[in-house]
Amino acid sequence: MSPTVEYNVDRLTRRATLVGMAAAAVGGGLITLIGFFAFKTVSLPAFSTSMVTRALSTAGTALTVLLVGALCVWWVIGASPRPRWRSWLTTAVCYTSPALLTLTSIGLPLSASRLWLDGVQVDQVFRTQFLTRATEASSYADMNYEGLPTFYPLGWFWMGGRLANLLNMPGWEVYQPWSLISLAVSGCILVPLWQRLSGSLPVAAAIALTTTAVTLAIGAEEPYSAVIAMGVPAVAVLCSHAFHSSSWFSTAGIAIYLGVSACFYTLYTGAVALTIVSLIALVTCMAERTWTPLIHLATIAAGSLAIAAIAWAPYLRAVLHATAPLESTAQHYLPEEGTQIPAPFLSLSVIGILSLIGLIYLVLRIDEPDIKSMGTAIVGTYLWILASMVMTLAGSTLLGFRLELIVAVLFATAGILALADVRLMGLPTLYPARFTETTSKRITLVFAIIMGLGGIYYAQQIPATNVTALDHAYTDTDGYGERADRYTSDSSANYAKIREFIDSQGYDATDTVVLTDEKLFMAYNPYYGFNAFTSNYANPLGEFSTRNLQIEEWASKSWEQTPEEFAQSLESAPWRGPDVLIFRGDMEEPGDGYKTHLAEDIYPNQPNVRYRAVFFNPEVFEKGWEVKQIGPFVVAARS
Repeated sequence: MSPTVEYNVDRLTRRATLVGMAAAAVGGGLITLIGFFAFKTVSLPAFSTSMVTRALSTAGTALTVLLVGALCVWWVIGASPRPRWRSWLTTAVCYTSPALLTLTSIGLPLSASRLWLDGVQVDQVFRTQFLTRATEASSYADMNYEGLPTFYPLGWFWMGGRLANLLNMPGWEVYQPWSLISLAVSGCILVPLWQRLSGSLPVAAAIALTTTAVTLAIGAEEPYSAVIAMGVPAVAVLCSHAFHSSSWFSTAGIAIYLGVSACFYTLYTGAVALTIVSLIALVTCMAERTWTPLIHLATIAAGSLAIAAIAWAPYLRAVLHATAPLESTAQHYLPEEGTQIPAPFLSLSVIGILSLIGLIYLVLRIDEPDIKSMGTAIVGTYLWILASMVMTLAGSTLLGFRLELIVAVLFATAGILALADVRLMGLPTLYPARFTETTSKRITLVFAIIMGLGGIYYAQQIPATNVTALDHAYTDTDGYGERADRYTSDSSANYAKIREFIDSQGYDATDTVVLTDEKLFMAYNPYYGFNAFTSNYANPLGEFSTRNLQIEEWASKSWEQTPEEFAQSLESAPWRGPDVLIFRGDMEEPGDGYKTHLAEDIYPNQPNVRYRAVFFNPEVFEKGWEVKQIGPFVVAARS
């Protein structure tokens, strides 16, 4: 990253980089898992009802940053050669520090809850359902529909399911530890990677901790996408090595990253591949008047597509053999933040100042290949965000608002590199008189203190930034029918009794189709749903709208049918009919009938989903069905 000798004193070899990344991943993962279970053994009050957890979180975060900062300062200004024990200690602490930060800033505030950030609100419902499904089936099964391959990439969820099997946890409960582990591991991997790229262990630790802190503050509620965003700045620099320096090692790294990304989160894969990697390749071609970058780009494309096929091949095969039209409204979402250009460098915060420094650095050092690649990556990201807004004219979006995290980590990384360069090159330029060794050490110490205090100030606000998401984790009812804040649970506390009733009728949860609008019941239990909750998260092969029409027809005609005719109509559908139906209603006073809701996509309106009720005739369940009142629910299971 810099021509100075000091920047290269810690540079790792290729082999050491790979070994370091593997060791950091294992070490960070184990520390996070042990920390998770340790927190569960301590009886701490709920985050939403007490300040105790916040205080402990701040203390842990401060100790983490102080420990890393002290060791890094000692690393830079200490006597050389360093004792082997100090080298190993500093490396171990730096490599695992993102895991410690993840535990103190998110793991500790969540310690008294079994749920992840945002509980089971909105998007977390389908994510929880997917993880529950992946725990029960290690195949390509869709999160909802029977017999369909998954449309959403299964990588993160499949791995989480295997962890759930290993820990003997239900899928919904493993969401929290797996999120912590995956975020921590991703942060830890960045340390040896950036040590290779920057040549400095302290700089690498600073970038990794900053990236982890920004990610935990902005995007932790969606961990499977956040872990991909954390690697974007490094990928931008690798692009410089691949296209400018013709490094095949970097080319392979980019291909692996994009392939894994495609197995985790499609949006970031498309944005990074098209507006970052491809754009940097084209810019390099034009600047150097050579076709060599395109050869590397083609290799990246072939390699990443081969890896992506691991997750996508079954779905693509099903698409080729589909007989019904595909239906997808996944991109029909435009919140207010999707109408604004993210500008972290203008915010009055620690990251705002760091981003502003990064912006200035990117402009001043634009002639350096690595810096030019980072600048091009930022430009490409902004192009995607703008294109998303323009796409509204075509009745869709590119979900550009989700790229705010990528913008933030790119600018923050540039800011860290700028501060490192100022320390190494800027001061002698501004003040050319020779510094004594003592003065140089004091300047380094001042830099470390300022960065450390800024890091503590920002990182201690991570729980406060996520306060609403943390509150939901404590106020939502979990899969055991309990609220973590110990207040009375809502109607979903009846789900366990519903499960018992269905089981008593001889139905295996992994081979039973349920028709219901009770989203949380389906998130906590591995049943197949007759239809998805909304079209936005429905498999395009699932014929969401047609199934909705079928449900509406069943409800409408039930008022004119006998129980036998109703049962026959369920069998006559082109899909497997429901074995169990869960309604809202009262068997003693059915009134307008048994109620369920259907979701309709009303984009471009915001909110983009509208629900309407349909009512079934209670009399069609009087024969051939076992019907039971469980709380406010009426559960009907075929005899």
